[in-house]
Amino acid sequence: MSLFEQSEAGGRPNRSTKKVAGDSKPGSPPPPKYSEKESLFTSDNLDDNDSDMPVRREKAPKSTAVPRQSNEWQLNQYWVHIAVLTLFSAITRFYKIGFSNRVIFDEAHHMGFGGKYVNHTFYHDVHPPLAKMLIGLSEALTGFDGSFDFKSGSRFPANVNYTFMRLFNASFGVTLAPMAYATMASLGCSPNAALLAGLLVCFDNALCTISRFALLDAMLLCFTAMSVLSLSGLYKYRNQPFSIAWFKWLLATGVSLGLVASAKWVGFLAVGLVGLYTLYELYDIFGQKEVSLISHLWHWTTRVVALVAIPVAIYMLCFVVHFNLLYKSGPGDAEMDSLFQAGLQGSGLQNQPLDVAYGSKITLKSAHPGAGLLHSHTDAYPDGSKQQQITGYSHKDTNNDWIVKKIHGQSFGNTTETIEFVRNGDIVRLVHERTTRNLHSHSVAGHVSKRDWEVSGYGLDGTYPDANDHWRVEVVEELSRNNPERRLRTLATRFRLRHVNQNCVLRATGKSLPQWAWRQAEMVCDRRNHLDENTLWNVENHVNPLLPPAKSDQLRSSFLRNFVRLNLAMARSNNALTPDKDKFDALSSSPQDWPVMRLGMRMCGWEDGEVKFWLIGNPVVWLVSTLAVVLGPIQMLYYVVRRQRGLCDFARQNEWETHLYVSGILWGGWALHYLPFYAMGRVTYQHHYFPALYFAAMYLAYLVEWSGRRIAGAVNSPSTRAAMLALGLAAIANFLYFAPFTFGFDYAAEDLASRKWFSSWNIYDAAK
Repeated sequence: MSLFEQSEAGGRPNRSTKKVAGDSKPGSPPPPKYSEKESLFTSDNLDDNDSDMPVRREKAPKSTAVPRQSNEWQLNQYWVHIAVLTLFSAITRFYKIGFSNRVIFDEAHHMGFGGKYVNHTFYHDVHPPLAKMLIGLSEALTGFDGSFDFKSGSRFPANVNYTFMRLFNASFGVTLAPMAYATMASLGCSPNAALLAGLLVCFDNALCTISRFALLDAMLLCFTAMSVLSLSGLYKYRNQPFSIAWFKWLLATGVSLGLVASAKWVGFLAVGLVGLYTLYELYDIFGQKEVSLISHLWHWTTRVVALVAIPVAIYMLCFVVHFNLLYKSGPGDAEMDSLFQAGLQGSGLQNQPLDVAYGSKITLKSAHPGAGLLHSHTDAYPDGSKQQQITGYSHKDTNNDWIVKKIHGQSFGNTTETIEFVRNGDIVRLVHERTTRNLHSHSVAGHVSKRDWEVSGYGLDGTYPDANDHWRVEVVEELSRNNPERRLRTLATRFRLRHVNQNCVLRATGKSLPQWAWRQAEMVCDRRNHLDENTLWNVENHVNPLLPPAKSDQLRSSFLRNFVRLNLAMARSNNALTPDKDKFDALSSSPQDWPVMRLGMRMCGWEDGEVKFWLIGNPVVWLVSTLAVVLGPIQMLYYVVRRQRGLCDFARQNEWETHLYVSGILWGGWALHYLPFYAMGRVTYQHHYFPALYFAAMYLAYLVEWSGRRIAGAVNSPSTRAAMLALGLAAIANFLYFAPFTFGFDYAAEDLASRKWFSSWNIYDAAK
């Protein structure tokens, strides 16, 4: 029996009262069964006793019962196929994996990030930490000491066991083919169709190649495959809600979503697929009058807990581990706020006084990412007031230092030993230590942001007193404990500086000044009072010999704050990865290039004597699956039109419904993992298509079986089996033909000229 031959006991009940031409009338005998053997994975073999939903059941005729011996054979066949696919996957992923002893492609980034976990130094990257922590685990398991920096193209030293690190990563790629088989089986496909899907995934050159290096993609693909496998289990037991098997697959789906989202943000596309399926299923249940209100609430509650709470918990747990492992100051410090940096070992922000007093020397950091520290230098504005420039500068510099003083005409004490703390609401004057200019603003337009007022350096400390040098401290957020007097505190207080005379606020615009200001960040006094993050400041460095250093527990940022801050920084970094139209990038490609294999990608240097890898897919898998995802919706539209005109091509109503469900999961998975890249402004690469390809390969195998069933009128007809066999053998043959690109070759690329099937492929230089 194929996936379309589901009995009323296992299939979804037909609640529609609409008569469709060709459907069985009430009381008439059931449609004739097909002669082929039933599949173990159709819902006829599921036990509905655990279901609490009332379902109209109709006993299947005794003549269709599957002998127990046949069921046992099919179960053995299932595990034999899984074992064979796992063996083939292990051979193709592990063979000659240490052939190149150089750092290949993005191993420079990802193995480098893994080394940060070994050294416990904080870094910043655009991706969540899970996959990189796993790479770090592989490095730690080899005894790696973190001394190698993994520069692109460099040779691994003798004390770095790069082969094990790649084997560890490749083990995630080994799981793809067996999980594709299990997914197809759970969706009700025959063993032949499931085996074809597994072979297409196993013998795709691109999926194999990307799994053989210490990159994030094998883990992303593994967790994506886990997500769709778990979703297929939910589909299989959709008519047995709240059964043990249903709960098992529901929890597995939630866990897999948490893992895939924690590996790369494109994993959220898998979350979208599961979310759309879940919403449709809940909508379908909502239409069942026999389901009680309590059952509806249970359906929603269990899904929210399993598919929302569990993935969020896993995602956040990965960051908990991330922060705990990276407790030393490192290259990523600047992406986090000052309070977080103070908690890192060796950050230079520790052992500072807590409360800011008049006479203290401080630096002020903007909350706007990239604006840096409030800065001034001797250069003057070329126009406007032509006074001293005030900018934002991200690097440590003595020109970032300011002295907190009272307003003109006031002093904070008669002796140098007097301590008077700055509090919320105080009016202060900020004097630039190097040039003794006052932080100043007036009714002169800004130099880039013309609608706001210019901020400048004016006067010589107490000389030429001007009321436009006065600023009010407005505390917005206090992150320390026990501050009843609302003192201005180092690192822990976020505040605004409001100009007293003009009632505007000091603001980092996020724009850069021209070259005459060294392209540094623009600072203005915002007269429109946009009270956003760009107007917030904190004291980062604080020097006052009269004050004791703060206790370590007084300068500690909360996890939730660090979590939000880091994710916002990741989003900004992702948005900054835009293509440079003035610069040629041989590695990047466009979404329209991927399904038709217009481009391949050189993963390393291309010298004749070096081991080279060229990332390209299997033409049989890529091109034929592209044809499938294009023709599948056209075929479906054809049947929709016929049904609308009262013509029924299906012996059973649930046959069409099953086709919609399975196509929605497989074709929908391809579309959700591919089409969004057209809307993304960031630079894209060939490997971004790999999750979509995984779905396309399974959809191709499914469509071959389903179309063969429609054409031949029987499941697994000789013509369908022949088509599957031909497709599988062609995929294996093409994989072997393109194997030098996958496993590496150390001779001239021109020797592989016969494999250049398209003129756009850069296997060798055109000049040669």
